[in-house]
Amino acid sequence: MLRQPTLDLLHELRLAGMAQAFEEQLAMPDIGELAFDDRLSLLLEREKTEREQRRYRRLKGIAKLHLDATIEDLNFKTNRGLDRSLILRLASGQWIKDGQTVLVTGATGSGKSYLACALGHQACRNGISTRYYRVSRLLDQLTLARADGSYPKLVQRLAKTWLLVLDDWGLASLSGQGRLDLLEVLDDRYARRGTILASQLPVEHWHDVVGDPTFGDAILDRVLNNAHRITLKGGSMRRFYDSTKEVHTPHDQT
Repeated sequence: MLRQPTLDLLHELRLAGMAQAFEEQLAMPDIGELAFDDRLSLLLEREKTEREQRRYRRLKGIAKLHLDATIEDLNFKTNRGLDRSLILRLASGQWIKDGQTVLVTGATGSGKSYLACALGHQACRNGISTRYYRVSRLLDQLTLARADGSYPKLVQRLAKTWLLVLDDWGLASLSGQGRLDLLEVLDDRYARRGTILASQLPVEHWHDVVGDPTFGDAILDRVLNNAHRITLKGGSMRRFYDSTKEVHTPHDQT
């Protein structure tokens, strides 16, 4: 049996999962009792799993989620407006492919950012490209990109990202250029890609944040249509999420 040449060929073909599984099989004294088809199936399953894990790690690194939050660690026990059946439906990621939005609102500490990041994390698990931004920082990046000539490239990158998580929406009113930039970003995504907006402000006050009636109508039209609305209630959830060791800093749960 040409073991080393086989291993070398698997690595040359970039089949790292199969190569590792093959080495493990060689170390099993009773592996010869398995039929060839069974052994091949185990090798292929390992390669599939390894590729999925690599893709997940790559997508999570690109996403730069603010919190290492997961759907499994969400607290459904307290009555705070978190519908388990809705969250499980959203966890499938179909809404992202359908170009819908998720609007998460609630008071400071209610877990908006955690929920938004948990859905972003789940999207990465599902192999869906994701990016997280605080709205103010996204607008700053767009301004810098306009100055150095990379604006078209950044806007295109955002448009191609399947899920865009926009946190801290409404903490400050938009400037004239900010309205234009945000409208362009949201218009590229409308009915094509998924978007999450997390905000302390109730949805009925979002129009005021835009600061211009015309732009307000245009932006909110793209945000509110086909939207899943989640309004979190109750006191701060920071202590609970601290206990899960998922929160990075004391101010994360905004």
